[in-house]
Amino acid sequence: MPRYFKLLIILIAFAALPCRAEEISPAGRSLAQKLDAMDVEHLWLPGTSVNWKTGEPLAGSKPSKGQHTHCSAFAAEACRRLGIYLLRPPEHPQMLLANAQYDWLFKSGKEQGWTQLRDGHRAQHFANEGYLVVAVYKESDPKRHGHIAIVRPSTKSSEQIDAEGPQVTQAGGHNARSTSLKHGFGNHPDAFGKQKVRYFAHKVETGTTK
Repeated sequence: MPRYFKLLIILIAFAALPCRAEEISPAGRSLAQKLDAMDVEHLWLPGTSVNWKTGEPLAGSKPSKGQHTHCSAFAAEACRRLGIYLLRPPEHPQMLLANAQYDWLFKSGKEQGWTQLRDGHRAQHFANEGYLVVAVYKESDPKRHGHIAIVRPSTKSSEQIDAEGPQVTQAGGHNARSTSLKHGFGNHPDAFGKQKVRYFAHKVETGTTK
């Protein structure tokens, strides 16, 4: 068999193999533990007003049938506990905060140490290296809520990221310690479907957890 055809067969065989899964660094494992410790599946729950820092319902607040969600408050508090600034109360009220955080990251994020990443693959990689990475989407209608989540370390493959986005921890219409970005942003069809989610990363300094 000519050498050219042998090489072609080898290349086709490699192309058919599954993409290598991302590896998680020690810093990434530490970040995952800190996100899990926030207990988002039991705090920052939808349907009531909450203390943005603790995620606990405010005294006297009444259920509102899902009208109140707290993705942006949870993201802001996750950043605060890691010594990172993300637009938050009292600089901006909780109402429509995710849309405001989107704008702030583009306008002022770089000054505060944030770097925009090109796609979900880079977002997953940086989270696995221990960076705090946010995935954020802004609604075109200024009266509608956007969405923001924290990209969590995960060993999902490149193919899985193509199919469903990086893995995230989030509050929102449904709170999740770990879910795919596609599912987490499911209430915003354009977010994943039209690739309108944007990613920003910030280095986490050791010893900054509050």
